Amino acid sequence: MVFDTPYQRQTYIPLPFNSGSRHQDHEVVLSLVPIHIVTHASQLPKEFLFPSSNSHLIVGFDCEGVNLCRNGTLCIIQLAFSDAVYIVDAIEGGEKLIKACKRGLQSRFITKVVHDCKRDSEALYFQFGIKLHNVMDTQIAYSLIEEQQGRRRSSDDPISFVGLLADPQYCAWKMILIPHLYIQDPKFWAQRPFSEMMLRAAVDDVRFLPYVHHKIMEKLNDRLLFQVAVRSALHCRSFCVSDKGFADWRPIPTIPESFKVKGNAPEEEILSVINVPSGKMGHVIGKKGASILSIKESCKDEILIGGERGPLDKVIIIGPIKELRKAEAMIRGYWCPNQLGKPGRVQLSRPYLEPDKAMLFFLLFICTL
Repeated sequence: MVFDTPYQRQTYIPLPFNSGSRHQDHEVVLSLVPIHIVTHASQLPKEFLFPSSNSHLIVGFDCEGVNLCRNGTLCIIQLAFSDAVYIVDAIEGGEKLIKACKRGLQSRFITKVVHDCKRDSEALYFQFGIKLHNVMDTQIAYSLIEEQQGRRRSSDDPISFVGLLADPQYCAWKMILIPHLYIQDPKFWAQRPFSEMMLRAAVDDVRFLPYVHHKIMEKLNDRLLFQVAVRSALHCRSFCVSDKGFADWRPIPTIPESFKVKGNAPEEEILSVINVPSGKMGHVIGKKGASILSIKESCKDEILIGGERGPLDKVIIIGPIKELRKAEAMIRGYWCPNQLGKPGRVQLSRPYLEPDKAMLFFLLFICTL
């Protein structure tokens, strides 16, 4: 069902409260709101530019760009509020405009609701020094809720944004997909002026997110809410590895004492970055991905590799500490010497260890602790 009005820079936002008009086929409450193209900070809401403890906001958030990552170009930031959608134009507004968004993007008083935050966070950090904070990643929340309900989903097959919107538990909306011209044209998001298709695609990526946040919150108990906050924070950091580490980032949420008292505390989760020696990433991945798949099947962690957009020489692991240490040892087993216990001998008799050899490496590693 198409929600968009004739091209007047307006769109409908589904809202969780009883105001606005109902769509004839759905119980969703709709609000017709303006779409603002922002080229100067003065066009943004003051409560976003200057966050306050007196005003807690829920904002749908996304970024688009040319090869969006540390080395790409951020072109727009989309922000969906309950009363408007803002398209922040990084091409026309430049660094000054994006830096003006820094307070809001780093504020603990503004919840940024986003589907898969990793590349957005990476681009903001390396291009503008912005450390995305207080994020609810809907992809992570969906995975945890499914796991809680006994339907564990592979980290290699996360729910897509379109799939999430189509799920009747969250939105029950079949998005009419706009042809992904930006796949054919890598510089699609750098084009100016904005075409109607560009605006529709940009707005559709954020206008549903505040409502999805509402539906997710209905399903989260305190324990799950804490886990979503931790994993979202770790995912924000995952591709933001630098020489500084993460010392200048805000601390990861700590396990509340109330959970420990009740004996219901989740395992502490952390992020680990393994620097893979030059030329060894192929050994870690293995033929047709066999090696990395074996590690993923043996551990409960999420294991990320930068791929074509990088970081090319790093493996990122997110998960409970014990399982994470296990994954670290197994990954290193694919390039470390298999002459264990013989100091000074660095010899690789095989290009990589088979999965069972990697497990042996891990067991020997544990014995040395």
